[in-house]
Amino acid sequence: MSFRTRRLVEFRDTDAAGIVHFSAFFPWMESAEHEMLRSLGIKVLPDSHDDPSVTWPRVSVGCDYANAARFEDWLEIEVSVVKIGRSSIRYEVAFSRQDKGGGIVPVAKGTTVVVCCRLRPGGGLEKAMIPDEIRAKLESV
Repeated sequence: MSFRTRRLVEFRDTDAAGIVHFSAFFPWMESAEHEMLRSLGIKVLPDSHDDPSVTWPRVSVGCDYANAARFEDWLEIEVSVVKIGRSSIRYEVAFSRQDKGGGIVPVAKGTTVVVCCRLRPGGGLEKAMIPDEIRAKLESV
């Protein structure tokens, strides 16, 4: 199972040739991940009184590119939870678009690894095990 969303390529996302700049994919991956978490009822940045008070800093990101996307293309974005460890999660994010004939064209595939961290009073992070209720929600994706 996976979470799906869409994104319109804006002019600011493109280079001088009108093709999506490679760097645009990283904020889109994060945004899609956050949409997925919110859809599951998981806060991206909890309030200090929330229990569990955890957040998800990135420890690894990457993206491989297959085909160009251009200004005003609609991108289909699919987020999959591919591995849940004791304290880390690995996501795969697939980008695609339709060609003029209606076929699906793969555009890029990214990966993100995040680590569960507790927010310390006064700031700072401490690595933590993924709480059971959050793990159960992520396993449903």
